[in-house]
This record gives sequence, C-alpha cells and structure tokens, in this order.
Amino acid sequence: MNGQNSESTLSDVIIVGASAAGLAVAACLKQAGIANLTILEKADKVGVAWRHHYDRLHLHTDKGNSNLPYLPFPASTPRYPSRQQVIDYLENYAKQFNLQPHFGQMVTNIAQIDGLWQVTTANGRFVGRNLVMATGYTNQPVMPSWPGQDQFKGQILHSSQYKNGEAFADKNVLVVGFGNSGGEIAIDLHEHGAHPSISVRSAVNVIPRDILGIPILSIGQLMSKLPTAVADVLAAPLIKLTIGDLTKYGLKKLPYGPNTQIARYGRIPLLDIGTVSLIKQGLLQVKPAIKQFTQESVQFVDGQSQSYEAVVLATGYQPNLDVFASGIGAALDVEGRPMGSGQESALNGLYFCGFYVSPTGMLREIGIEAKKIARSIKNKSAS
Repeated sequence: MNGQNSESTLSDVIIVGASAAGLAVAACLKQAGIANLTILEKADKVGVAWRHHYDRLHLHTDKGNSNLPYLPFPASTPRYPSRQQVIDYLENYAKQFNLQPHFGQMVTNIAQIDGLWQVTTANGRFVGRNLVMATGYTNQPVMPSWPGQDQFKGQILHSSQYKNGEAFADKNVLVVGFGNSGGEIAIDLHEHGAHPSISVRSAVNVIPRDILGIPILSIGQLMSKLPTAVADVLAAPLIKLTIGDLTKYGLKKLPYGPNTQIARYGRIPLLDIGTVSLIKQGLLQVKPAIKQFTQESVQFVDGQSQSYEAVVLATGYQPNLDVFASGIGAALDVEGRPMGSGQESALNGLYFCGFYVSPTGMLREIGIEAKKIARSIKNKSAS
C-alpha cells in the first residue's frame, strides 16, 4: 500500500518500520484481537535492510530459534537461512497475516499531543493511541574516518554497500572490523580470489556457531539463565577446545567472556563460520588498528604499512533515533538509544521493538518482545 497525501484516521497502534520487528509486532497485535493498525515503512518493500545486505549473508542463528511468532520457516529451509530465504520468509509472513504497510512513508516528526501519538511523514499525518518504534538497531551505517583518507586512491565502502567479492579478484582488500559481517565478508573475498586482510582494533571474543552439531544459540539459551560471569566460566573450556588460542595470530583476547560482552556492551562476539580457519591457514592476515591512509596504502598503529586497492568498513550500524528526539527523547539514553525494548517506555503508549542485543539471537528476542508489546496494549485497551 503506497502512501497518499491524506491524514490517517485514528489507529489503535502506529508501527514505524516493516522489517522483522514491525511485522512481528503487527502479527502479534492481530492475534491479540487488535486489528486497527497502521504500519509505516520508508521503503517500497518489507524487510528492506535484508535486501541491502551482501549476497553471501546467512543467518548466524538457526532457523528453529529465528522464526517470528506463529509462523516457522518452511521445512525445506536449511538450518541457517540465506539472505534471500529470510527476505522470502518476511514477505510470506506479511502475506500470511495480511499485513499491509503504507510504503514510501519517511517519518519526519513524532509528537504526543493530548495523549495521542502524531506521526508526520512526507506524505501525510497519522494519529494513534500507541506507537511502536521498530526501525531497528541497524538503521544507519557507522562511517569512521582517518587522517589521509580523502587522498586514498582505492575504493572505500561500508559493508552496507558491499554485495560480493567478484570485483575484487586478485586485489588486496582490507576489511575493517571483526564482527560477524566483517568475518563473513573476509570469507567471501577469499572465495572470490581476493587477498583479504582484517583490521582488528580491540581485543575480541570468538565463539563457534555450532558445538558438536548443536547451534550455539541453543546452548546460549541455557547459559542465559545463569549470571554472565558464571556462564562465561562454563563456556570457556568449550570455546578453547573449538576455537583455540588466537593470540599467536595477532588477535587479543578480551579479559571477560562473550556473555559478559553482550550484557555489558551490547556487542555480539564473532560467531565463527570459517574466518578462524582462514586466519590459521595464513589466508587472512590480521592487522591492528588503522593509523592513517596514504594515496595507495594503509598505515597501522604498530608501524606496519600495506598497499590496498579497496577497504570495506564492517564498522556496524546505529539506531539513529536521535532524529526524533524532540518527540521521544524522554525514552532515549544519552547516546540516543531506547531505555528498554519490548515494554512500555517512560512515555505513555510508546514501545520499542528490536533494539536489545540478545545473547540468544536478535530474531528470537524480537518475537519475545513483540508478544510482550501486544499483551501490554491489549491489557490497556481492556482496562
């Protein structure tokens, strides 16, 4: 449903965003008997973030723990669905629950007036009793910069612009960032005949995607019931057995484990799907943090310098909610992130879904949050 220049009638709930979080909330609300919904999406399709990711991307969490509420992935889908299979799933999810977003609706302003939420877009104004922000934790690419970057003659692109390694065959390419995107892009570059290096600024945690054929996410669910420090102590022997000592390859180990890393900093450790093997074989060079660029090379903080034809910035994303701070600022922390996801915020009738980085998987967490939000709104409407 494309946006039109008209004012919306009063909705019970306005949902901003039509990717996994927005669709899950809408489906849960419908299942709870709340069907007077308005879904606003700036793009022209559902799941737009997934459409812009690189071709090789697969879910790093297994499908059994990654489906949205009330609809599993098709039985024919492999354990770790591809990017396209996730897109197909989201499209089918919207169809199964008859979710019809208003597309082409870039939100420009949010305000709560007389207890009602008023959301203004380039095409109109929408009014609702409740508002769910489901724009996602990965809404805006983080683009760092370094001295000399402007004079670099090679290509510099963010991972959101990277599609595949075909254009980089036989070229030296530096990947910046040791998260899951950086790790998989390095593999993709190698598979396309490039000569990849990876710049790792800080100490890291690395965990296997599977242990003895069991998805690490399933193990993480059991660990999540324990204090993070205890969970890390129990996980350490398994990680050492499967990953080994990576310090000899230039990677520094964090002084705390992966569960503490997620709880304390909201950062997911690398779930290894082959990156470590490339490093151990010498097919992926580990470099320290970047100091500066020259016309043809990158200089690192340890004094090394190497020439590159391209640099891929796998430096992550940010929610970018601060653009709406005038309307929802009381529910954001000092860094512009929501204070609480899956529950009613400090502002009456305002909810966030998909902003909590969970040790048991983002899609699984989105499903849990969506059900909580639907339950809260239903209880409010019944009182």
